[in-house]
Amino acid sequence: MNSEPVYNKKVQEIRSKQSLIFPIAFVSLIWFLKFFEWGLDLNFYRLGIFPLHTKGLLGIITSPFIHSDFEHLMANTIPIFALSWGIFYFYRKLAIRIVLYCLFTTNILLWLGGREAWHIGASGLVYAFASFLFFSGLFRNYYKLIAISFVVAFLYGGLFWGIFPVLKDVSWEGHLFGGFSGLIYAWAFRKEGPQKPKVVWDEDDTIPEEIWNQKENTNP
Repeated sequence: MNSEPVYNKKVQEIRSKQSLIFPIAFVSLIWFLKFFEWGLDLNFYRLGIFPLHTKGLLGIITSPFIHSDFEHLMANTIPIFALSWGIFYFYRKLAIRIVLYCLFTTNILLWLGGREAWHIGASGLVYAFASFLFFSGLFRNYYKLIAISFVVAFLYGGLFWGIFPVLKDVSWEGHLFGGFSGLIYAWAFRKEGPQKPKVVWDEDDTIPEEIWNQKENTNP
């Protein structure tokens, strides 16, 4: 009896469960903070990013965890959960670095180039993760990862319009810098993590003797 399929199934189950650790932890934390803020009638907006001001430097780390209201929080919850799961599942060896690099790059660029206002929310990370998953599959030219790119494009293609200054109360700069960060790291890590399988040809390209004999016998 071949136990290989059973083994592979168990490995995939373990991998899927491990990939849920970060999404669940992140989503739980942002909801806990929102309920804590709401329950005590507080406002944590000063934990956001205020570009080019020292008062906004802390937000480079804390801003993704703060949301203006429950509608804002809900809008980010499902995308951040699904996209971060995708990164930890398909790029598990790179996932921690991708998350941290995207977080700091997006928010540092936002602090340097955003308009003078408080910028809060996880949408910058949503754009960074979506951009990474989309471009990484294309850069690696591996059909399984390209399929993920198309899934991301289908589900979150509408995010593209968020990088333009359409709504004044939305941090389109955070979206733009997030998308840029994801693109940069998709290219930077294109040779690490999962790769397109290489086709290995047999070096012995000689034709077996029996085929030559068969060929000679069939000649008129």
